[in-house]
Amino acid sequence: MARVAIYAGSFDPVTGGHIDVVRGAVLLADRLVVAIGVHPGKTPLFTAQERAVMLHEECAPLAAAAGVDFDVITFDDLVASAARRLGASLLIRGIRDGTDLDYEMQMAGMNGALAPDVQTVFLPASPATRHITATLVRQIAKMGGDVSQFVPERVARRLRERAQAG
Repeated sequence: MARVAIYAGSFDPVTGGHIDVVRGAVLLADRLVVAIGVHPGKTPLFTAQERAVMLHEECAPLAAAAGVDFDVITFDDLVASAARRLGASLLIRGIRDGTDLDYEMQMAGMNGALAPDVQTVFLPASPATRHITATLVRQIAKMGGDVSQFVPERVARRLRERAQAG
């Protein structure tokens, strides 16, 4: 039976930290699904479709090199429900620091109660990406700062274009 892993988040924008997690996740699964959470109450910088394109561009080659099937989807319900629909047995979460760990442990407990057949796996951020958050990347980009060290070049270009547009 194939091991299906789901890695869920907003990915607004895709950062080096997200890619770092994908790099580890492809070593654990036969199929990796990156799931973009879409919530009506939030106003993302990039549309779900734009984020999906960025994720495909940056992460599909990593999955292909590892021999792992890769897909990007959107979901608007519980990650536990999305995992069940996909037949996932692994829920991948990245951990940067102790604050992340505390929050993610609570989420793992809740997801475990909702979907006991889905195991949460924590992947620690590499030292080079530990400080990167999509929120900070958006703030730096909106204020005209250089985000090229935090995101792939194609994402940095899109952020510059978005900042120039308005």
